[in-house]
Amino acid sequence: MKTPIVILGIGELGGVFARGFLHMGHPVYPITRGMSIEHEAAQIPKPELVLITVGEESLHPILQQIPQQWRSRLGLLQNELLPRDWEAHAIANPTVISVWFDKKPGIDVKSVMPSAVYGPASKLIHESMAALDIVCNRLADEEQLLLMLVLKNLYILTVNIAGLETGSTVSELWQNHRELASQVANEVIDIQEYLTGKSLPRERLLEGLLEKFDLDPEHKCTCRSASKRLRRALEHAQRGGMAVPALERIQARQSA
Repeated sequence: MKTPIVILGIGELGGVFARGFLHMGHPVYPITRGMSIEHEAAQIPKPELVLITVGEESLHPILQQIPQQWRSRLGLLQNELLPRDWEAHAIANPTVISVWFDKKPGIDVKSVMPSAVYGPASKLIHESMAALDIVCNRLADEEQLLLMLVLKNLYILTVNIAGLETGSTVSELWQNHRELASQVANEVIDIQEYLTGKSLPRERLLEGLLEKFDLDPEHKCTCRSASKRLRRALEHAQRGGMAVPALERIQARQSA
């Protein structure tokens, strides 16, 4: 039998990856709320991968609990993910997946574009997704990974935050509210530059954003996390001392 894989958080995404790993012949051990991570790590000290599929708000509390024997075996796939998130916990070289497929309860996987993966377990992720007919490209280096993570953040934050105003699909957002979408997108890139400490290829990112709009034009802009994402973006902007007038106007109208 192949080496086991541990999954922390078995939601919709976790379930998709679990199926892929099982197709590859790996036993999968889920760790759910209420289970002791320390205890389970003692039972499975050397898994092939420890994939963390909890939401972004739960990521840091989970990373604080990861025992030493698992720290070199981590896989991360959260939204709003950047290197600073794992570096804050002195975690080096995790496997990171930029997920570009949707999975809702009762609905099969819908791929918007190829997902991407980089890190020690990239081959495993690539092959397990291929077993489910989900395209997942292996990235060449950390620079490609950073660009893919920032692009995902740009897409999610732009459509969610602007969608609080418009309540539209992504195609309607761009066709009918282009000025608002552009303002929000540029302010999101400003925040991403602050969070990464790097100058980012703005035009390339904006072109990539429009490509994603075209790939899934009927995607709804709003979601349950939109207000929280706006709040977090404003907190980052405040800490970075940057002006984000479009985000502030949206927040003011949401609070009115």
